[in-house]
Amino acid sequence: MIAYIQGKLIEKTPTYAVIDCSGVGFMLNISLNTYSALPDVNQDCKLFTHLSIKEDAHTLYAFASEAERQIFRLLITVSGIGVNTARMILSSINHRDLVTYISSENADILQSIKGIGAKTAQRIIIDLKDKILKTDIEPTETLLAANNNNANEALSALILLGFSKQVAGKAISKVLKSSSGDLSVEELIKHALKIL
Repeated sequence: MIAYIQGKLIEKTPTYAVIDCSGVGFMLNISLNTYSALPDVNQDCKLFTHLSIKEDAHTLYAFASEAERQIFRLLITVSGIGVNTARMILSSINHRDLVTYISSENADILQSIKGIGAKTAQRIIIDLKDKILKTDIEPTETLLAANNNNANEALSALILLGFSKQVAGKAISKVLKSSSGDLSVEELIKHALKIL
């Protein structure tokens, strides 16, 4: 398995990039989100890869972050979602937002992606909701608490109690959204534990 490719970026388009690695040019299929994260041509570049092997082709898919690759690999475990559909999903929605939509069971957003119908959207949510909560990828909604010291302390406490960072962060975000004023660390923990 090729974990990543590092070298000089020779060519980039919205669908693929070519990296020269010690005189070998690797053509890598990428998402639009990875494309927007690429440096300028002739700059050094490191992309995390996934090798797809089929009877008629060996294809490399590449990602700007390990987290995006992790979500891609989860997506292709869902029945009916192949590598190209997974790349389409990650081109339409960045991986952090996707984690948020799946964990909050927002099927409408998933259905807005080309090629994803109601049944497939539901299958993605059913198959991946629990798996995504076990990853360390933070959904965008937990970023609400980024500048809130009490929320950060409550999050640390919940992690020490054995909850995953993502599950605890989601619970704290829900508490913050539903509360009217500032809550102490203890109050945040108590309310979050009721949700958990």
